Amino acid sequence: MGKENKPDNRPFRREKENILEMPRPSFPKRAVITGGMPYGNKTLHFGHVGGVFVQADVLARFLRDRIGKENVIFVSGTDCYGSPIVESYRSLCEKGEFSGSIEDFVRKNHESQKQTLKEYNISLNLFAASGLDEAKVEHKKLTDILMQMWYENGYLEKMVTRQFYDAKAGQFLNGRQVVGKCPVENCNSDKGYADECSMGHQYMPEELIDPKSTLTGETPEMRDVTNWYIDLTRFQKLMEEYVEDISGRENVRPLVANTIREFMTPPMVYIKNELYEDYEKIKDQMPAHTLNTAANKTSFSLEFQNLKERDAAREVLNQHDIRFRAGKTLVPFRLTGNIAWGVPAPVIEGEEGLTIWVWPESLWAPISFTRTYLKQQGFDEEEWKKFWCSEDAEVFQFIGQDNIYFYGIAEMVMFMATQGKGPLSVHPKDGQLTLPTLVANNHILFLNKKASSSGAVKPPMAEELLDYYTAEQLRAHFLGLGLGLKSVSFQPKPLNPTAGEKDADPVLKEGKLLSNVFNRVARSCFYTAQKYNNGMLPLGEISEEVLKEGKETILKYERYMYRFEFHSVMSLMDTYIRNANKYWAKHIAEADKADDNEARQQVLRDVFHMVRVAAVLMHPIAPEGTELLLDYLGFGEEFWDWNRIFDTLYDFCGGQEHQLKFLEPRFDFFPMHQSQIG
Repeated sequence: MGKENKPDNRPFRREKENILEMPRPSFPKRAVITGGMPYGNKTLHFGHVGGVFVQADVLARFLRDRIGKENVIFVSGTDCYGSPIVESYRSLCEKGEFSGSIEDFVRKNHESQKQTLKEYNISLNLFAASGLDEAKVEHKKLTDILMQMWYENGYLEKMVTRQFYDAKAGQFLNGRQVVGKCPVENCNSDKGYADECSMGHQYMPEELIDPKSTLTGETPEMRDVTNWYIDLTRFQKLMEEYVEDISGRENVRPLVANTIREFMTPPMVYIKNELYEDYEKIKDQMPAHTLNTAANKTSFSLEFQNLKERDAAREVLNQHDIRFRAGKTLVPFRLTGNIAWGVPAPVIEGEEGLTIWVWPESLWAPISFTRTYLKQQGFDEEEWKKFWCSEDAEVFQFIGQDNIYFYGIAEMVMFMATQGKGPLSVHPKDGQLTLPTLVANNHILFLNKKASSSGAVKPPMAEELLDYYTAEQLRAHFLGLGLGLKSVSFQPKPLNPTAGEKDADPVLKEGKLLSNVFNRVARSCFYTAQKYNNGMLPLGEISEEVLKEGKETILKYERYMYRFEFHSVMSLMDTYIRNANKYWAKHIAEADKADDNEARQQVLRDVFHMVRVAAVLMHPIAPEGTELLLDYLGFGEEFWDWNRIFDTLYDFCGGQEHQLKFLEPRFDFFPMHQSQIG
């Protein structure tokens, strides 16, 4: 992270200080925003949109206003490869529910995902697909470059490991073609797959408990395979340094650092207390280890110096039928596999026929998509480096908490491993791959239960919600949930079987701020100007108290955006817009009662300024309504420019009379959904 991006951490948490006296946060000159990639085997459920894409879009829109739209690239795409897609495709074809190639299957879902994001006003510069069209070509090209770079730098390691093989089906099994129980201690995952569980825990395949083939239902055997790895254990000290570095940053949520820190522990195994006597009998057969016990624990643990010694101990425990669970720790990160539907791996040291495992290639896919987008805009092949390899640029990756291991550990190691053979740094130099800033959200639940398209609680599809709410109502509500703080339940009344007829719909809380309060105060200004001012914008000075409140709100908003505190943004805007409404109601009533036109003009000037501030700050959140409002105000795109954030409408007029667009009776800048009108 370059000097431009380094935050001044000292004052940011002193909430009681005068915001007008506090230093403003620093934003990069250029930015890339990415949203977690949905798999190409399904349409988008509400969690994809509400748990990741809305927040990413709000930051992208804010940064376009803040640093210039030409300096912001927002990319994501369909994750096309891997066993989840293969399994879904196979199953649907067997049932006769799909005909066509696997590429046809992925393209169908990609187009559906793309359309849904459009309907939610997600302003991606490019929503690509890792296995389709131009992005496929760029993705393969970048894959070859990175693999060769890691090999030349000495970080690519060839390892012979065990892989599941279904003898009845006559093939190796990958990813979700194997289902069992996660071997990691205290894991609450409902499913463990070949070498990761649904919670994102990594382990070696032979550690999976009670594995079954999804192809035949048989217990698969283990066979030797050769693959390329990056051994994460070699980067332990570097990752510890990285965790400490991000722990001191205001714009990294504690969830990120805390989750990564869980994997910075030595290799361990956990054994139930009732098996202690069995352990005592065979402990001398295992490598040297430290025994850890605690009176309030149901298990005791064995701590080892390295993975090799832990794995040797595992063999001993298995031989004596002593059940155990592995602890979270760094393990070698597999880069390749043998699944046919994948990005072909470059041939290195004669190893042919390998493909890249879906998780690693999805981590560098945003770079491929950036390259694809810039190429489409006519830029040369090196332009992407201004966004990904520059000290004055920053990358913001929005992800779910289950994926922190991959983005926070594997990705950081892979990116640092491109720096060269010498000492690696958590602060890349100009010209080296930047380490993205991770914005991790907690789970978005559905009716108080974790929703997963592969779990027992089926989430509603994102498109289905648009039958009950407008996109802007949903965008505002998802931001107000506060997923940066904790897991929160999404409880739409139309889809809640326990909701009473007279119960309020919690999803409409933030939407009513738009459709009721903001809409009312904005059109009141227009109608009053049309009635008393010939539809002209009243010019003149704004009251000092109004200017001060506006400036304070802008500065607080900017700070919340820097820290991705979107729930705080919504709370701040709720207060400000309601204050504008109260200010209008009180002062316009006084002016009308006294029939004081000069006082009325002052109220108009003041509240039009409040509408101006609210519109700019709500622009990233409710772009459709605020841009409609701008159209009626009659100004250009400079209205959103943060270089003019403290300007008044008088400044935009240049002191000249300005005609407002005529506002029709009962006009709605932020209309309710048709189903809500009764």
